[in-house]
Amino acid sequence: MAKVVSVEEAVCLIKDGNTVMIGGFMGCGSPHKVIDALAKKGTKNLTVMCNDGACPKFGIGKLITSGQVKKLIATHVGLNPEVGKKMNAGELQVELIPQGTFAERIRCGGNGTGGFLTLTGFGTTIADGKQVIRIDGKDYLLELPLKADVALICGNKIDKQGNVWYRGTTRNFNVVMATAADLVIAEADKLVEPGEIEPENVVTQSIFVDYIVDGGNA
Repeated sequence: MAKVVSVEEAVCLIKDGNTVMIGGFMGCGSPHKVIDALAKKGTKNLTVMCNDGACPKFGIGKLITSGQVKKLIATHVGLNPEVGKKMNAGELQVELIPQGTFAERIRCGGNGTGGFLTLTGFGTTIADGKQVIRIDGKDYLLELPLKADVALICGNKIDKQGNVWYRGTTRNFNVVMATAADLVIAEADKLVEPGEIEPENVVTQSIFVDYIVDGGNA
């Protein structure tokens, strides 16, 4: 069963050099209280997997601006000029992945499959170094799973057992990331009692969540 901890206790679980998945889409659905505490703590040399680089002073952008991220694996970074500056200065490694491929690689990491085949990126730099498999006369790229040491997710309602409900599009990458990390920290917009989320509305089940942060009181 998940354990409710303070935001300070939560970020102490993230170590220098960890690979960290962070949910959200331009900060929508990101665990902002945990990110802020991580930025304050100064944990460094992180490899971060997130849909994007957010903005310089918002969400994951704070970690990039502060120099805590050594490598960013994302689907687009154009709205955060800090990413380009640090990348061009050799201060940040950036790996760009097509958005659907990114989600599917994480899903594979969570469900234990060895990867998947896709046409996306074939014949472009995305294909560099990747295995090509021919099926029925057509070539596909083999995309391998993505996994992390820690996943930081956010839910609108999380009960004290760790069951999560997301509001609207805030679920984005949170759902798959919760399945693909060794340790999952979930920030709750509202921490509720068990049973307050109807069973059929639970999106991420408590078995995937290790620690809960009450974001409404962090």
